[in-house]
Amino acid sequence: MCLSISTRTSTMALITFSGYPSSGKTRRANQLKEHLDRRLADPPYNDLRQTVAILSDDSLNVDRSSYKGTVPVLFPSLSNDVVDSRSEKLARATLFAAIQRQISPNTILIVDALNYIKGFRYQLYCAAREFKLRVCTVYVVATPELCKRWNIERLDDRGYSPETLDNLIARYEEPSSMVRWDSPLFTVPWSESDVPIELIWKAITEGNVKPPNAGTQAVPKAPSDALHTLEQVSTSLVRAIMAEQGASGVLGGHVALSLSETLKLQVTLPARSLTLSELQRMRRQFVTVQKKAITLGTVEKGMVDWSEEGVAQRFVDYLEENLRG
Repeated sequence: MCLSISTRTSTMALITFSGYPSSGKTRRANQLKEHLDRRLADPPYNDLRQTVAILSDDSLNVDRSSYKGTVPVLFPSLSNDVVDSRSEKLARATLFAAIQRQISPNTILIVDALNYIKGFRYQLYCAAREFKLRVCTVYVVATPELCKRWNIERLDDRGYSPETLDNLIARYEEPSSMVRWDSPLFTVPWSESDVPIELIWKAITEGNVKPPNAGTQAVPKAPSDALHTLEQVSTSLVRAIMAEQGASGVLGGHVALSLSETLKLQVTLPARSLTLSELQRMRRQFVTVQKKAITLGTVEKGMVDWSEEGVAQRFVDYLEENLRG
């Protein structure tokens, strides 16, 4: 009974903050963490070791200058301050790697960062689906004028240069509740005193957990001896069919084959004499198809069985399908 309660109440979620630089995201993230910590301290969560963690550029020591990036054509006056965008990509990669490391079964992870590119928010959404997390996005809204003023008034020496701030505001891609990777979306304007904790709590404890899609799942690798098994088993099967046909003189029907002491199977052959060249052609075609599976790791919707029995049965099925009539 205790296990079922823990399974039902245990929560893990990814909460993505987004907004202009210096718009107040960190203040909102801390507000949210305080609310969540209090709720997790009460039953039925207090005995499940649930935690709330915040990841940010500050906690990862990512310098603000990393986000200078590429200045838009709309701002030619900033061209002297253009730097290679590789530093910006590295900053996002550092954040993403930290998110993947910190995701755990009983953690609510708050990502307090710019998250201003919709492609990066989609990447976070895919990671959340892979780990079967509930998700939501908190959009912290402030006017550019307020952000610039608050950036100047910062006392922690972590402000953005005026050029970088203008650049980031110009490039900001606003989240939308109409796209799945930003939903559910909670907008918190600067005039609000607190975050909508009730709505966010409901989203991360009762929201749907979407299954991973094919694009987010690791592709299972074929074993290192898969190609050897494929060649050996298919060759042995061709030899066994030719030997059985020559020994029995019976054309077609159900034929019992023995490839080894442990590998025995049946194949249904057409009522005619099969030539070695015909079977060899079938074998080459089969091997060509299966080599693709070795590279991709899957065939259609299922995982591939690379044991001798699995390869032999697939070759038998292939022969029966292609030798009909």
